[in-house]
Amino acid sequence: MSTPSDQVTPSSEPVASSNDRNLAMLTHLSGFVLYIIVPLIVWLMHRDRPDKTYLAGEAKEALNFQITMLLAWVVCWVLQIILIGFLLMGVLWLVNLIFCIIAAVKVSSDGHYRYPFALRLVN
Repeated sequence: MSTPSDQVTPSSEPVASSNDRNLAMLTHLSGFVLYIIVPLIVWLMHRDRPDKTYLAGEAKEALNFQITMLLAWVVCWVLQIILIGFLLMGVLWLVNLIFCIIAAVKVSSDGHYRYPFALRLVN
């Protein structure tokens, strides 16, 4: 007879296939090079497919972060007038690189990543 602790409860989250995880990882990594292009394409392709909710969620998260980075680039561009924008652009480039790598590693191992300071503009 099995005890309640021995029973496995089904998870409410869908299990992602290895192909979906790899595509999600590439979606996060592509943000460093192509910014919003790849996350936008992946999200548009998979947002209405019920079997690809994991992939659509990860692409949406990457898209929101890259939109946040794009807005920050615009602010840096404006701040170049007072010469601090050049310094901030270097910092922003480094932040984008680091968070894209962290997201790719997390998605590859755990399956999910949520950027800590991204604006949630795409729902």
